[in-house]
Amino acid sequence: MAMDNDSDTFDVGGDLTVHRLGFGAMRVTGENIIGRPDDEDAAHDVLRRAVELGVDFVDTADSYGPGVSERLIREAGITDDAVVATKAGLLRNHSGDWLPHGDPDYIRNQALASIDRLGVDSIDLYQFHRPDPETPFEDSVHAFAELRDEGLVDHVGLSNVSVDQLETARDVVDVATVQNSYNVADREHEDVLSACEEYGIGFVPYFPMGGGDLGGKREALEAVADDHDATVRKVALAWLLDHSDVTLPIPGTSSVDHLEANVAASHLELTDEDRARLE
Repeated sequence: MAMDNDSDTFDVGGDLTVHRLGFGAMRVTGENIIGRPDDEDAAHDVLRRAVELGVDFVDTADSYGPGVSERLIREAGITDDAVVATKAGLLRNHSGDWLPHGDPDYIRNQALASIDRLGVDSIDLYQFHRPDPETPFEDSVHAFAELRDEGLVDHVGLSNVSVDQLETARDVVDVATVQNSYNVADREHEDVLSACEEYGIGFVPYFPMGGGDLGGKREALEAVADDHDATVRKVALAWLLDHSDVTLPIPGTSSVDHLEANVAASHLELTDEDRARLE
């Protein structure tokens, strides 16, 4: 089941080589991404199993829990075996809302908190979770650049940005990755993906299954899945890996069985006919 050594890889920031199929650690937390999971040992098992299967790119955020996902990653003991990408820039309130907060002082404090929770000397990849309408975008990005200059962050990423925002950020700091919503049925950010391809930036598509809503692509996905004796989810992930050499899908799950099924997507080879159907 493990990914073999010749699987497609990507060099995050030019020097962190990872397998392109990663793991999103949002779902290892409690319900609605708040608090502890019912079974923390099971969460540790999923994280460790991901690494055993060859996954070496794990995505999280300070707002998942909040703080819970990062702590579980440290406790699972995988920070030496995987590139861990975390984020700052979203606050959670008691209602579970996601509130943009890009104040530079806040970002600095959150970086220090994330380093402590993860138990690392520096953050492999630190991503600005979402632009904040109340804070000039460049001011927020400068905070990430300063953290990198100080050695607290190895690489800087962005999330939920437009091409214009990516260009603005690139004038301030080297951008290693961009994480936007993207899947076979939702290609709103195709222009951002194209920019990432041009600049050699990793593109991390979140909601790789669109939260289960695959719109007009479900019929085509089911047909391809039938041809390969595979699941729709597996085909959707395989399409993301096939569609561009810079994509780094991060499907998340709290189940070892689902994890193993997701990793299997890295072995599914789409045909030209499959690609035509899914286009």
